[in-house]
Amino acid sequence: MPKKVVSIVVFPGSNCDRDLDIAVQKYMNVNTELVWHDDPNIKNQEMIFIPGGFSFGDYLRSGALATKSPAMKEVIRLSKKGVPIIGICNGFQILTECKLLDGALIDNYKRLFICKENFVKIVNKNTLFTKNINKNIVQFPIAHAQGRFYTSEDNLKRLEDNNQIVFKYSSRDGKINKSQNPNGSMNNIAGIINKNKNILGLMPHPERAVNFSEDNDGISFFRGLQNLL
Repeated sequence: MPKKVVSIVVFPGSNCDRDLDIAVQKYMNVNTELVWHDDPNIKNQEMIFIPGGFSFGDYLRSGALATKSPAMKEVIRLSKKGVPIIGICNGFQILTECKLLDGALIDNYKRLFICKENFVKIVNKNTLFTKNINKNIVQFPIAHAQGRFYTSEDNLKRLEDNNQIVFKYSSRDGKINKSQNPNGSMNNIAGIINKNKNILGLMPHPERAVNFSEDNDGISFFRGLQNLL
C-alpha cells in the first residue's frame, strides 16, 4: 500500500520547512509534498502543516502577509471541511492572522528574540493532536520574537470553557507559573486549537526535538499524529 501524503505550505522566509519535512516523513511514516505559497491547489489533504520561519520577512507583522497567499485561501477552505491543520511558530502566527485560531501573537514581554529549550505541559490530552502523545510534559525548543499569546479576557474565558488551550509553558515537573513563562503569554499559553478541534497552533518547535538523546520529545508528538491519517 502506498504511503499517505502530508502537505507542508512553504512561504518566502520559511526556514523550518526542511526540518519539518524530515520529522514528518520519518516519524509519521508518510510522504510529504512541499506546497509553494502561490499554489492555489493543495492536492494532498490528509493533513496540512504550516512551518516556522519569517514568512515574507515579517515585514508588516508576523504572519500577516502570508494570509494573502493563494495557498492560505485554500487552507481556509479546507479547514471548513475538517482537514487537520497544524501551524508551528510562524505557522501559529499565520493561523491567528487568518482568524482560523483565536487571539494574537505579539512581541515578547522583554521585546527580545528568545531561542532556548523549554518545558511544555500538555493540559488537554483529549484532542486529535495530543491524545496519543505518551507524555504529559515535553521539552521543545522555542525561537521567536513575537510569541506572546494575547487575547481579551472574555475570549480567554471562552478558550478555557471550550477546552481549546492545549499547551502551556511549565517547569520540568509540570508547574505552571510566571517564572516558567518565557515570553509573557497570557496564562502561560503555548498552543491552542480551534472550536471545531481540527486546527492546532503552537509556538514551540517539535520538529527541532527529534535528533538528540535528551531532546527527542518531538518524536512522541509526530508519532502521535499517525492516528489522524
